[in-house]
Amino acid sequence: MAYTQILTDTKDGVLTVTLNRPDRLNAWTDVMHNEVKHAIVTAGSDEAVRVIVVTGAGRGFCAGADMDVLQGIQGGARDRLTEITEAPSDVRDLYPGRFGYLYACPKPVIASINGACAGIGLIFALFADLRYAAEEAKFTTAFSQRGLIAEHGIAWLLPRLVGEANALDLLFTARKFTGAEAASLGLVNSAHPHERLGTHVGSIAQHLATQVSPRSLAVMKLQIRKTYTQSFGDSLAEADGEMEKSFTTFDFKEGVASFVERRAPAFQGK
Repeated sequence: MAYTQILTDTKDGVLTVTLNRPDRLNAWTDVMHNEVKHAIVTAGSDEAVRVIVVTGAGRGFCAGADMDVLQGIQGGARDRLTEITEAPSDVRDLYPGRFGYLYACPKPVIASINGACAGIGLIFALFADLRYAAEEAKFTTAFSQRGLIAEHGIAWLLPRLVGEANALDLLFTARKFTGAEAASLGLVNSAHPHERLGTHVGSIAQHLATQVSPRSLAVMKLQIRKTYTQSFGDSLAEADGEMEKSFTTFDFKEGVASFVERRAPAFQGK
């Protein structure tokens, strides 16, 4: 598929998806949504991809919905999203909606938040598995200042990451906050000077692509996402079953052998 609003590049097991409307701070459109979803869903079944990194071109990550789109909604005209066909998934059933495909993707998804991150751009980032930000990046929920509500699951996601009081503060006030504050709140894993962000994210992505089992990551991601609707006993029972399956895999044998032989692992995701 030829993309018009994103760039993609795969190198050493890492797919980098770059939101590419730098003149609009990568403001979100339906076209961008479909292209990002297509790239990530496709990568989920691509053996050449082990990790997915999403970032923005230019000064911003994603400054929220394109204002032309919002004006069109106000006037009653809204383009419908073209849904990308996905394989059945227990997690996709648990997390429907616009960004549920990110939870359903078996590969780790990292948001590298290089600049402005607002509104729907922030929601997208919250659905990533790991988030790293430039210290100077500006964040805002934005919705209350546009006469909107906490949409696309952010009312469920944000309190789980930063706590209810902080979530209500960020949603009610729509105030701007920095990447450094986002890290202190637990909204991102860590924040770094802008010039070091790419290097840090690259090192994390390379570690995940080469030093750990892709199968283990896929199973653990599934386990974590399912716990929100499980009792402890159900989660423990599922873990016991998955552990038994792990003992029969190539990656388990390779993990033990590489440790004993003091060499780098050569995992296959099997």
